[in-house]
Amino acid sequence: MRKLDVSRYLLIGFYFFAGLNHFLMPEFYLPLIPQSWPAPEVLNVLGGLAEMAIAVGYIFSSSRKLAMMALVVLLIAFIPIHIDFIANGSCVGSLCVPAWLGWLRLLLVHPMLIWWAIQAGKTSKIKSTSSK
Repeated sequence: MRKLDVSRYLLIGFYFFAGLNHFLMPEFYLPLIPQSWPAPEVLNVLGGLAEMAIAVGYIFSSSRKLAMMALVVLLIAFIPIHIDFIANGSCVGSLCVPAWLGWLRLLLVHPMLIWWAIQAGKTSKIKSTSSK
């Protein structure tokens, strides 16, 4: 198994279960949605469905590029949530972390997730060999 395949399968599992977790533990995600945004319950459900659908899209080479673009857009759309989290003292609900950790997540981890999404979205070119 190639490195790219392992990375892709890890991404699929990560985002599928992260999306599923929006339904299993909405109390974790709801406080993270900025209070100024409308319908946080709906946004939580949509976020979970999007993550799960994107993960499934990475499985098939025919939908992988679209899934990759959708994941990059989704991750960019999450940036205001991280900024809001930092602006609120890196504390929402019972989740509190040091401010430096919020900045690390935004400035280092988040770009790495975008990079991972792009790398895992690349379709492997398998050369076929035929014996004649």
